[in-house]
Amino acid sequence: MSDFKFTAPVIQELLDSELSERSPILSLQDKILAIRNSLRPGQQQMADWQSGPLAISAVPGAGKSTGMAAAAAIAIARQYERSSSRRHLVVVTFTRSAAANIKAKIRKDLKKLSLPQTGFFVYTLHGLALNIANRHSDLSGLQLENVTLITPTQSHRFIRNAVEQWIVNNPERYLRLLEGHQFDGEETERLRRQSVLRTEVLPELANTVIHEAKSSGISPELLREWSKQTTDEYAILSVAAGLYEQYQNLMRSRDFIDYDDMILAALRVLENNSARRIEQNQVFAVFEDEAQDSSPLQTQLLEILASDAGDNSSLNTDAINRVSTADSCTDAIHRVSPNSSLNLVRVGDPNQAINSTFTPADPIYFRQFCEDCDRIERLATMDQAGRSTRIIIEAANFALKWINNQWLATTNNKQQTPDNRQVPFRLQTIRPVEVGDPQANANPAPVGRGLELYTPRDIHHTVELLSQRVIELFGEDPTQNSAAILVRENRQGRWLGEALASVCKEHKIILYDVGERDRRSHVPQEILALLQFCDRPHSPDYLKAALEALVQRQLIPTQDLNALASLPEEFLYPGPLAEPQPETVQKAARLCRSLLRARLELPLYQLISFLALTLNYDQAELATADKLAERVNQQIAGNSSMGGMLSALSEIVSSERFEPVETEDSEERYTRRGQLTIITMHKAKGLDWDYVFLPFLHENLIPGRFWVPPQSQFLGDFTLSEVARAQIRATLHEESIIPDVSQAWEVAKNLKTSEEYRLLYVAMTRAKLLLWMSAAQKAPFTWSKPDNLQEQAPCPVFPALKRQFPEYVVNLAAMTKQT
Repeated sequence: MSDFKFTAPVIQELLDSELSERSPILSLQDKILAIRNSLRPGQQQMADWQSGPLAISAVPGAGKSTGMAAAAAIAIARQYERSSSRRHLVVVTFTRSAAANIKAKIRKDLKKLSLPQTGFFVYTLHGLALNIANRHSDLSGLQLENVTLITPTQSHRFIRNAVEQWIVNNPERYLRLLEGHQFDGEETERLRRQSVLRTEVLPELANTVIHEAKSSGISPELLREWSKQTTDEYAILSVAAGLYEQYQNLMRSRDFIDYDDMILAALRVLENNSARRIEQNQVFAVFEDEAQDSSPLQTQLLEILASDAGDNSSLNTDAINRVSTADSCTDAIHRVSPNSSLNLVRVGDPNQAINSTFTPADPIYFRQFCEDCDRIERLATMDQAGRSTRIIIEAANFALKWINNQWLATTNNKQQTPDNRQVPFRLQTIRPVEVGDPQANANPAPVGRGLELYTPRDIHHTVELLSQRVIELFGEDPTQNSAAILVRENRQGRWLGEALASVCKEHKIILYDVGERDRRSHVPQEILALLQFCDRPHSPDYLKAALEALVQRQLIPTQDLNALASLPEEFLYPGPLAEPQPETVQKAARLCRSLLRARLELPLYQLISFLALTLNYDQAELATADKLAERVNQQIAGNSSMGGMLSALSEIVSSERFEPVETEDSEERYTRRGQLTIITMHKAKGLDWDYVFLPFLHENLIPGRFWVPPQSQFLGDFTLSEVARAQIRATLHEESIIPDVSQAWEVAKNLKTSEEYRLLYVAMTRAKLLLWMSAAQKAPFTWSKPDNLQEQAPCPVFPALKRQFPEYVVNLAAMTKQT
């Protein structure tokens, strides 16, 4: 790995500036030097960038955003010096909150340089694409006043409609899926399989493939070509291509677009030579944060924009040609050479790539960019981190190396593989900062041991131990500390919130369950599901959607909903000759019948409020439902009917223009002092707390079991969506042969396992002063039934940590004697 060998001329230039203080240019150089000297070595390497491609691989807590902001301000200052043109810097990051944060930091550094707080733009990737498409609407094909932006999900009506259209147009293929591995023709089983295919398997396949294909510039036609290279009995890629094509047709017919359409529209603009030169001439460089989360099309867009307008290299022409020909885009990117005119700085951490199994993000592209830059000595490593105490860093480093070694031992007979995509982590060690680090309180002293490893009897014992430690840590003045419990699933968070509520209230500790707000955002969808059932109770689809909402709210027990929904009348109103229903089915049927009675007895305008009470909403959810009811009733004033209400509510859900009731909208609410935050590991990325608790570290969740839901096992020991995803990515990664079903399923399992381990690594590195980890001996098999406790094996990393750090294992027997 190179260590950034092109900084010496820059440093000499800065030192020469100290010879005089009279010139305003030299005075600016002094200020640049002052900002540079306030940075760590890795951050300084970014600040020394002047042109060309540069990859920055940064460990957790290394100060990526601080370094990028300083580097951006210095780059803008140099641009002021060397040119009077109005070209600006484009900074791209992953979320709106991250964009606001880095924008504020750049302005602060420009103020230190006594420069105008201009010369740059900060965008999310989709915001940048939309900006380009909007400026050239004649080329992009987007007329923003006429289109509606949606985020397609498995339950979105366009996905569901695409599935229904495909079934009508492809009866033979659908029949083959219905038969599965074996089928005796029994009518009840046929109806159950129909429900599974129409509401679960095919929507999931469509949703997965649409995201994967569109984000890579792959058309349905190309996907259909690829399917000819496969021989599986269901022709999975061909089915996926048909679903994708139906979805695209529906979107076009209604003037709807999704986020990938924004990227494609921007790339259509850049196909035009004149428009491309206009855009490139406005930009002197592009800085990208969180580059490990980029998709192929996003990478293309940035590389075209960051290229010199006068450069006719293959990077420009190949990339834009891929868009117009709908060919695979990956060979049009990452062509980095010593003489490249690509003014692109990409910053990320491949070891924090935790979104690739449920989004189109693929960390392999940033890894490849790092390797290409390394070959031309344009790779810098930000490996010093001051966030955490030293023992937390040691634990995270050990976990990373242990997981990689175990992976190689089981998959490669301990032979190091040159292909870095085969291991979960890039071999990159976090180092504590050096003496005299400019950051205040870097690598702080630990609280207590700094690392505490517990093995409670069960999850109730876990809550006792966690509560006791929280009370000790917050002490007499809770306002001095921040703490978070990171969970793998929202269901764990909900259970913990209920278990800890009284303790936190007694000790005046604010308890904030982030999952509660996420649940409020689902209020319109849940209300719509129940209203659609009330309107058409004979529909298997609507009945199942309503039952799913009731299960999610824990109002009825978890059970096989496909069996119930396949025969609505028999479920809701069983005849005298029908077999007796189990108690779980009776409870679900009684609740559904009460909804139907309310539909007949209540006036229309009261229905939403009644359903909100039925769903047992909390105060904030009820406020959100009231806001929703008011909005719907306003829209249907003068045309008050169930059809009008469903139409208005469907439009609200599909257009995603309804915000839940919320008093504030800032990531700071997650990290406030005096607060114990319950948050998922995924949502915790980019945040940190003084104390971090990681309970319930069990093997069945991390790395988890890659399993086939029982209701769809008639298709085989795999899921269509994961096989399709693995086959598409293998082709994008330029592998010579598309893997067959069994190979693709193994690849998918390995990708999922790798990502789960990276998620644990992210969670561990959120802690500053204390990392509290536990794996109870008994825990639920599934958190939808938290009272059903069983012996559960710990996450494999946890026993390894206990062996490596025995002095940090808490002796529970001794604690019991003391109490």
